[in-house]
Amino acid sequence: MATAASDPSAQGRADPGSAVRTIDPADEQAFLDAIETWVAREVVPSVKRYDHADEWPGPLVEQMAEMGLFGATISSEYGGLGLPATTYAKIVMAISSRWMAVTGIINSHLIMAAAIERFGTEDQKRKWLPKLASGELRGGLALTEPNAGTDLQAIRTVAAQQADGSYRLNGTKTWITNAIHGSCFALLAKTDPAADPRYRGISLFIVDKREGESGLSTGKKFDKLGYKSIDTAELILDDYLVPQDHLIGGVEGQGFFQATGGLELGRINVAARGAGVAEGTLKLAADYAQQRETMGKPIAQHQAIQLKLGEMATRARAAKLLTLDAAEAYDKGERCDMEAGMAKYFASEAAVKNSEEAMRVFGGYSYSKEYDVERFYRDSLFMCIAEGTNEMQRMIIAKQYLKANPA
Repeated sequence: MATAASDPSAQGRADPGSAVRTIDPADEQAFLDAIETWVAREVVPSVKRYDHADEWPGPLVEQMAEMGLFGATISSEYGGLGLPATTYAKIVMAISSRWMAVTGIINSHLIMAAAIERFGTEDQKRKWLPKLASGELRGGLALTEPNAGTDLQAIRTVAAQQADGSYRLNGTKTWITNAIHGSCFALLAKTDPAADPRYRGISLFIVDKREGESGLSTGKKFDKLGYKSIDTAELILDDYLVPQDHLIGGVEGQGFFQATGGLELGRINVAARGAGVAEGTLKLAADYAQQRETMGKPIAQHQAIQLKLGEMATRARAAKLLTLDAAEAYDKGERCDMEAGMAKYFASEAAVKNSEEAMRVFGGYSYSKEYDVERFYRDSLFMCIAEGTNEMQRMIIAKQYLKANPA
C-alpha cells in the first residue's frame, strides 16, 4: 500500500475499520415521510419568494435545525442523527426535487463536521461536533481562492505559527457557501509554503467568526445566475489569529488529505442534488405534458415528447442508482472517490439535460419565472462546477479505473 508521502490520492478515505452505519427501513421511511411533508408544507409555498428575491431562507434553516438535519451524518455519540450516507442522500434527493439550493446549506456544514469527526482530536470532536449537530453552529468549508479552485495545492493563504503556538492567517477565500450566515469554517492554509511536494505544507484549521478576533471579515457577495438565497461570498483574513488547538488533528501538513477526504461526502451530496433535480424536472415535464393539449390531444401522446420523457426517466433513475452506490461504499468505510466522482458527474449532467428538456416540453412558458422549470435550469448548471468540476471528475474516474485495471 502506498504511503501518504508517495500517494496523496490514497489519503482522506474513510477508516476501513469503522463501523458500518445502518438504519431500520421503517425508521428511514418515517424520516423520509417527515421530510416530504415538510417540503410540501414549508418549502414549496415559499421557494419562489426566496429565489426571486435572493433572500436568505431563515425560517426554513431554523426548521432544518429542528429536524436534526445539521447533524444528519454526525455520529450520535456527538449529538447527531448518525444517519447512513444512503439515507442522507435520499433526504437530499427529496428536498432537491423541489428546491436544490437549500440543501447547499447543510452540505458545506456537514463536510466540515465530517473533517472534524474523521480527522480531529477527541477534544476537537467534543468541543465542536455537538454544537454543529444541533445547528447552534453553522459550518462551512473555506478551500477555494481566487487563483486556486481545482488545484487546491496552489492556495496562497498562509498560516504562520507564533511564539505562543497560535497561528496568524492571511489570505482570501472565495465562493464560500455560508460565508455570511455561517458561524465557523474548516479553512485550508499553508503552514509551510516552501514544502515539496506542496501538499505536505498544507493544514486545515477551524476558524470561528464568533470569537470576536479582529482580522476575519466577509468580502464580496456574489450575485449568481442560480443557486439563489444561499449566501456565497469571500472570506478575508488579515492577520487573523487562530489558537493552536484549532489545527484539525493537531498535526501540520495533513490538511490537503483532510479536505479532499471530506469532499467524498460533498460529492455524494451534489450527486443527490443532481438526482433530485433530474427527478423533479421529469415530474414537472410529465405532469405538464399530460395537461397541455395540441392538435386535439395531450402533448404526452406525441412521439417527440415521449422520446424526451423516456430519456429523462432513464437519466433520473441512473443518477439515483449511481448516487446510492457511492453512498453505500462510503457507509462501508471503503474508498469511494471514483464512485462519488461518477455519481457527481453523471447526476449533475443528468440534472442539466433533464432541466433543458423540461424547458423544451414547457415551450414558451418555461421562460417565465411564473413556472418552476426555469429555476431548476438555472440551479442545475451550478452542480457541474461545485465540489470539483466535471472535467476533474472524469480525470479522477479514468485514473482510478486504469489503476484498478492495468493492461
